[in-house]
Amino acid sequence: MFDNDEWLNQVREEPIDPAREIVDPHHHLWPQEAMHYNLEELWADTGAGHNVVQTVFLECGASYLEDGPEHLRPVGETRFVADAAARSSEDAGKAIIAGIIAHADLTRPDLDEILDAHEDAGNGLFRGIRHAGARDPKPEVLRIPGRAAERQYENEAFRAGVARLGERGLTYDTWHYHHQNPAFRDLAASVPGTTMILDHFGTPLGVGDYAGKREEIFEQWKDDIAAIAECRNVIAKLGGLAMPDNGFGWHERDTPPGSDEFVEAQARYYQHTIKCFGADRCMFESNFPVDRLSIGYTVLWNGLKKIAADYSEDEQAAMFSGTARRIYRLGSP
Repeated sequence: MFDNDEWLNQVREEPIDPAREIVDPHHHLWPQEAMHYNLEELWADTGAGHNVVQTVFLECGASYLEDGPEHLRPVGETRFVADAAARSSEDAGKAIIAGIIAHADLTRPDLDEILDAHEDAGNGLFRGIRHAGARDPKPEVLRIPGRAAERQYENEAFRAGVARLGERGLTYDTWHYHHQNPAFRDLAASVPGTTMILDHFGTPLGVGDYAGKREEIFEQWKDDIAAIAECRNVIAKLGGLAMPDNGFGWHERDTPPGSDEFVEAQARYYQHTIKCFGADRCMFESNFPVDRLSIGYTVLWNGLKKIAADYSEDEQAAMFSGTARRIYRLGSP
């Protein structure tokens, strides 16, 4: 699924500001042959010219246990990534997987048992949970449809689970669609003691019934992002807008975009979110290999550096590395 090197290599750029330290706080690993993206593939991207020193793995349903209690099967993913992280720390000069965001059903009464199991499997790297809220009325038109329960953010058991994460010093990551932003805002306001990370700008959709409505959606999205930013426990991940469901259509073209085209198409989402949240509550992300369907790693980070160029050095340092290190408690490499 992600072996599109030949297509991506049609657009090559020299890395901008190659010495700048980067923490990539959002990537996945898939050992399966059909979606193969493992440590070696990650290193091929992170080592292509930008100074990516640390990363954070986000749950993606990989390497679940094949037997045992159903609620503990996601712990297999944590074990798999912890092993990859151990290997990453042995090779000097390459990006180190420094944190793991795992999956758990936050509505379960035995949530602490699941969290304890992730702690044990994570080899000191377990930092939080993503139990994503993405759900759309017409999942059949989406390339990557969310499978969350209906009205998940309003579920009292779910909210109690999110609160429990905060009590244990863990973070809550989520991914959902733009029309779910108000519900997420209400969730964040109801659980102020838990640090929440909004992935992918709340995923403004641009396909199916949302095709041709980009400006209308953008105007509502701006208001929703401003409202979410009022919840001081929410951190924004800046990236993940090159998924096919965002509707930019780059994955269907003969050639991928360069960094200038990326900036022209998407900079306004970044600028508005930074304005609302402030740099100390924002972190740039790659969302690889999913966004790799549409744009190359070096090109993406060039675009992010162009977007960040007008901010102060302290602000850039926060968005490229500092915020991620603080929120995910990564320490220095």
